[in-house]
Amino acid sequence: MFSLARENVKIAFGSIKSQLLRTILTVLIIAIGIMALVGILSGVSALENTISSNFSSMGANTFNFQRYEFRAQRQSSRERQKVNPVISYRNVKDFIDTYNYPFTKVAVSFYGSSASEVKYENKKTDPEVAVIGSNEHYIENSGLEIENGRSLNFADVENNNAVCVIGSDLQKALFPEENPIDKTISIRGSKFKVIGVLKEKGSTFGNNQDLRVIMPIQKARSIFTNPNINYTLSVKVDKTDMLEGAQDDAIITFRNARGLSPIEENNFGIERSEDLINRVAENTNALYVAAWIISIITIFGSTIALMNIMLVSVSERTREIGVRKALGAKRSTIAFQFFMETIIIGQLGGILGIVLGILIGWGVASGFQLEFSTPWVAMIWATSIAFIVAIISGLYPATKAAKLDPIESLRYE
Repeated sequence: MFSLARENVKIAFGSIKSQLLRTILTVLIIAIGIMALVGILSGVSALENTISSNFSSMGANTFNFQRYEFRAQRQSSRERQKVNPVISYRNVKDFIDTYNYPFTKVAVSFYGSSASEVKYENKKTDPEVAVIGSNEHYIENSGLEIENGRSLNFADVENNNAVCVIGSDLQKALFPEENPIDKTISIRGSKFKVIGVLKEKGSTFGNNQDLRVIMPIQKARSIFTNPNINYTLSVKVDKTDMLEGAQDDAIITFRNARGLSPIEENNFGIERSEDLINRVAENTNALYVAAWIISIITIFGSTIALMNIMLVSVSERTREIGVRKALGAKRSTIAFQFFMETIIIGQLGGILGIVLGILIGWGVASGFQLEFSTPWVAMIWATSIAFIVAIISGLYPATKAAKLDPIESLRYE
């Protein structure tokens, strides 16, 4: 039995080789469908991984006050979008002075510039460094970690010390072969002593998170004097069960800081990292559905193409089938031979589609600087689908070949 099956597999491979061009075209048709599935799912997965990891770095027990809500609300052509006032320094100062919910840490920060030039001795960076002014809780609340040195502390912020913490890429640019701790850098003519270096975070959508300088907020305000600076408040709660209460109390406190009456709506946004991750998941789910629809349509076409090729093959090899039956071949043997041909072609298309799909997903992730991970689930689905396509496509041609009358087949021209 085993030797007969092995012989049929050899015959199937021989038949495939004898019709190489047709086989290549069929494999490509199947591969396109599998490639669409694996490639789209890989790209969507990379996007989801990147955004989720960035939001989760805020911390599970952290919520932020910002000028607008994260979600973009669609506005009709006649409806004006509501313009919220910037979160001013007075707003954040009033909030910090008033908010005293237990087991919380309040971070305040603002972006002084996203395109600053930083100098050290005779070296300088391109004007692409982000400068952030913050208090002592910003680094912890943002999910950042110190790799070398220390973070900003209460004394640095209270005394307006000329110190800073730098990103890992900034260290590589200015201090490639020396320890940056206690070295002095220059930003807009002001001198700052480096007290710490952040762990590497990488880039997202071209935004390098490792090219930044974090300094005490008052020192940053003395350098960046734009009157319309928009500040961000971040509140971290040490105990998970106190998060809801801390958030409700914070909203009331911040409404008072903004001077809102009880009947007025919030003119600010509040977001938790969990909420952002859930919204990202909702959006990526829609992309997954679209990917499956596109792939199923393509794979359906592949199934029809493969079945048509096998039916043509049965017609062309009618005389061969008659000879084999005349020599004693059983129906099951004939059916198994054609069925094996279909399975082999389907799996070759599946393998090629998986390889091309992974390359496309990796290319998209690299191009947009996303976190690519091997799409094992998509690969398993692709392999299974290729096998199912081959079974569906090969069942009817194999049955048709097995039912051919040997006498009529030998007469076939």
